Formats: sequence, structure tokens, C-alpha cells
Amino acid sequence: MASADDELFEDNRRRLTGLAYRILGSLAEAEDAVQDSFVKWTEADRDAIDNPAAWLTTACTRRCLDLLRAARRTRVDYVGTWLPEPVQTVVDDTPESSLELSASLSTAFLLLLERLSPRERAAYLLHEIFEQPYPEVAATLGVQEAACRKLVSRARAAVGRPAARYTAPLDRQDTLLAAFRGALTSGRTERLAALLSDEIALSADGGGRATAIAQTLRGKAAVLDFMGSLHGYWANYEWRPADINGGRGVLLVAADGTLAAAVTFGFDANGRVDGIYVMRNPDKLARLQAGGTTLS
Repeated sequence: MASADDELFEDNRRRLTGLAYRILGSLAEAEDAVQDSFVKWTEADRDAIDNPAAWLTTACTRRCLDLLRAARRTRVDYVGTWLPEPVQTVVDDTPESSLELSASLSTAFLLLLERLSPRERAAYLLHEIFEQPYPEVAATLGVQEAACRKLVSRARAAVGRPAARYTAPLDRQDTLLAAFRGALTSGRTERLAALLSDEIALSADGGGRATAIAQTLRGKAAVLDFMGSLHGYWANYEWRPADINGGRGVLLVAADGTLAAAVTFGFDANGRVDGIYVMRNPDKLARLQAGGTTLS
């Protein structure tokens, strides 16, 4: 039978996993950070903890910062383009807060966070996304409140705020998926072209484990030409729409049941697609293949 302390941790596990994933961009590493926090929790002096939720947030955040610093060193040597690990998400077309949380899981937003230092990233997420007051964030990071405010200010200047206006309505996302599928199965890209921003960029992550374009393609002409060339290749995959990273995406499944790719999209302020993100790295597809953790 689970103890009250174990149950308290489990009540916080989903929130901690969501925070850790946003900091690290990797669900595998996020789950490791949360498990490490659980071990630390089991060894802690409960009588010395006034606010268990705040204590767990601090423990998890600090572990994530250690992992992020190590991960950034390995990403320097990454083969090809690095993209965050795709995750299943709950997509809501309702309250503003839900839309903002969804936007903060988007591949495009997670890539923007890569511009920040580890502490800037953690401070920004805790304050702007998880709505923790500055004194709590400062205590979590072990800095003065004034320094914490500067961290958030610098981060906000670099990445802005993942406002709901950058998450296209679900019906438009569904229209995009239909046009994207049409381009892949027929080789005709006219319908898709009307939905793309002139600044569209297409990135693919094979991690040296699967075939993928080595460099990001930029500009509508280059992206559409590439999409047209995939007609004979991707048309053979089973098409499975899915909610991935806060929006509509698609899983492409081979005849033997292997998940070959996951595709997500980014949108600009006008609701046009300005990012297409193709995950081919089998290590990063493993949890989607298994139907793993769902974040919100």
C-alpha cells in the first residue's frame, strides 16, 4: 500500500514531468529527473519541509538544470539537426490558459527556449508558464529576487510569450493536415502552398540513426520542391493523425508497424505555417511508438 508521502509525490508527478520536459526538451530525460526527485523525496526530512509542492519543484528544477548543462555539451556533437523529443498531448480548444500551456509544448517554442541559458530557461518557464511568483522562483533557483527578475526579463526579450494567437484554431490545423497529406500522396503541393508562410522552414531530426535532411530548408519554394519529391516515398506509410506537442500532428507508420516519423507544425501570428518539424530519430520516437506519457 502506498504511503501518504508516496501519494503526495504521485499527485505532483504529472506537473513535474511537464516542467522537466519543457526545460530539457526530452521526455526520457524528464522522466529521469522526476525519478531522481522521487529518490531525493524519499530520503528527505519531512518535518523540515513546510511546502511539499514547492520543495518538489525546487528539487526537480535543480536536477533538470544539471541534466540540461550536460545535454548541451552532447548536442554540440549531434548528427544533423537536433529537435525536441515529440510527446503526446491533450489538445483543448477552450480556455486561454489551456491554449498557452499547449503553445508552451510546441516544437517551435521549445526550439526558441534553446536560445536561453539553463537558468534563464527555468526562470522563464516557472514564472511565465507555471505562474509562480518571483520570490518562489528565486528560492527555487537559489538567487536573489532582483536577479530572478533579470533572468525572466532577458528570457522574455529573447523568446517573447507563447500566446494563444500563435496556436492556430483546430479546424485550420485539420485543414493543414489534409493539405499536407495530399501533397505527400499525390505530389501536388498547390493546396499546401496556400497555407504556408513565405518564411517557412522545414527541419528533420534523424540523429544519425535514420535518413533525414542534414540542413534546415528555408523558403516556400525550397520546402514545396522537397515535399513534392517525397511523393513516391511517404505515400507508402500509414497516416495516423495525432495530438503532438500541443497541436495536430501526424504519425507515419511503416507496413511492419514501425513508427517511421512524427510531424508537427509551427504557426505565425497570421495562422500560416512557418515551421514543419519531422522527427525520424527512432530513439526519440520510442515513447510515441509505445503510446507513452501524455502531457498537458
